[in-house]
Amino acid sequence: MRPRNYVIVAVVLVQLFLITRLVAFVQLFFEHSGIAITQNEIAEAHPTGSEDPRPQLIPKIIHQVFHDWKFHNQTMPSDWDEVRQTCIDSNRDWEYRLWTEQSSRELIETHYPWFLSTYDGYKFPVQRVDAVRYFILLKYGGIYLDLDNGCLRDLTPLLYYPMWTTDGGRGALSNNILASIPSHPFWILLTNSLIPYNYNYFFPYVTISYASGQWFETAIWQVYHKTAAGSSPENRLHRIMMDDRPGVEPWIFFTQERGGTWVNWDNYLFLWIGDHLLLLGIGLCVMVAFIWWAGMRCARWCSERNHERKGYAALARGRPKREGDDV
Repeated sequence: MRPRNYVIVAVVLVQLFLITRLVAFVQLFFEHSGIAITQNEIAEAHPTGSEDPRPQLIPKIIHQVFHDWKFHNQTMPSDWDEVRQTCIDSNRDWEYRLWTEQSSRELIETHYPWFLSTYDGYKFPVQRVDAVRYFILLKYGGIYLDLDNGCLRDLTPLLYYPMWTTDGGRGALSNNILASIPSHPFWILLTNSLIPYNYNYFFPYVTISYASGQWFETAIWQVYHKTAAGSSPENRLHRIMMDDRPGVEPWIFFTQERGGTWVNWDNYLFLWIGDHLLLLGIGLCVMVAFIWWAGMRCARWCSERNHERKGYAALARGRPKREGDDV
């Protein structure tokens, strides 16, 4: 194969890699796999005043994680303490577990030591909060809630689905409220993917979201539904629709309170992008076209340089000169 052909093949392979990565990334923000189910559908499926004939799958455990990475304080802010009390009061026959920095690390060190160096080495502390929630559900099952999410009622109707996440209806899935049975294969796939996805990108929001947060969860969600286990209809996972925009179905199980503990300088940029997905799609199409054009220009330039090194002059463009043409 001529050197020129090697250059062209290399450029095309790089282009295909970049384009496929961009396409996969864009898919995180549009329609997701799994079964979409509304909160009202869940409530209506659970009979009131009589026993539910369906088997309860998820154990009655509520998990929350509190890491004070600034002062390493074990005392929770009063407003969050009030919010979590709503879940305890609404679910009195449930077990409640609050995971601190110490108990979170002990969980990883004791049961998943292969992940400890990655866990300790995360660039942003909130990534440890992201990661440990997955291992908690893998080990114990139950319902996980962020500390800025409270409870409006008994959560028992949510226990009859083997694994579910929440979907805000715009952009990536959410990882602030999650639930499953112990040792669900989705968590096995997800926790095994944390190390391969652990990259530090230029933007803090991208690093947090795509290495351990909701973008990462969404990517693995899509991968899971393409596997043999996730592709069968009976193994598809549920997405509980929880859009918080005005005019949509109100939340009936949970509340949203003060958050923003991990806001960085670029959060508002990406939140704006999340509200303008059409512009994102157009911009990425332009980027793909530019990558293709730049790649072809690069291949042509490399080819011409190769000919010049061999002593050949580039052929002049246009028709050849004939007798009588002006000099």
